Amino acid sequence: MRQDEIHAAIRIVKREIRQWEEPVVGVVARMSARDPFRILISCLLSLRTKDKTTGEASARLFAFAHTPAGLLKLSLKKIERAIYPVGFYRMKAKSIHAICRRLLDVYGGRVPDSIDELVTLSGVGRKTANLVVTVGYKKPGICVDIHVHRISNRWGYVKTKTPEETEEALREKLPKPYWITFNDLLVPYGQHVCLPVSPFCSRCKLIEYCDRVGVTRSR
Repeated sequence: MRQDEIHAAIRIVKREIRQWEEPVVGVVARMSARDPFRILISCLLSLRTKDKTTGEASARLFAFAHTPAGLLKLSLKKIERAIYPVGFYRMKAKSIHAICRRLLDVYGGRVPDSIDELVTLSGVGRKTANLVVTVGYKKPGICVDIHVHRISNRWGYVKTKTPEETEEALREKLPKPYWITFNDLLVPYGQHVCLPVSPFCSRCKLIEYCDRVGVTRSR
């Protein structure tokens, strides 16, 4: 994919994803008036977990409390029961407690708005940090999960080996107006069309722009 083709590609993806459900973190953001804390916790729960499970777990947890002070009052067992069966629920319950404690002790209960500070929180990597910064604070950032990494490379738009390298490459190449929404666009497209194995290339409206890097079998 050439640099001048990215605008047409993104227009197509925006149109195509309207047929699918909104990613769960986007739903949480919209329903919480973009509360950075709930975005942070729901993103943490979403790691290695399907959206439906994440949405249900987030709703159960936030029904008990939705502030650092409130969640810290809950026992680990209560948090575990609320978020089960998200992946690694016991580890995530401990991370939630640790995050709440650090937010209260260091940041006065406020979620920091910088990536460098966010990644110091328990269980928070650059993907989650970028999501909080972009969705919660509407600041520039590019959230790169496995879908964004895979599709950007499959298109031939970047040539990288890790999500971290992809984020760096996209920061150099992707026009800034697309930074905040890039993840929201590519995640549903990667879940429904541009699958990891045997993508639905016959259904893809981006076929003329995609270099199909690494695609050995498709449908």
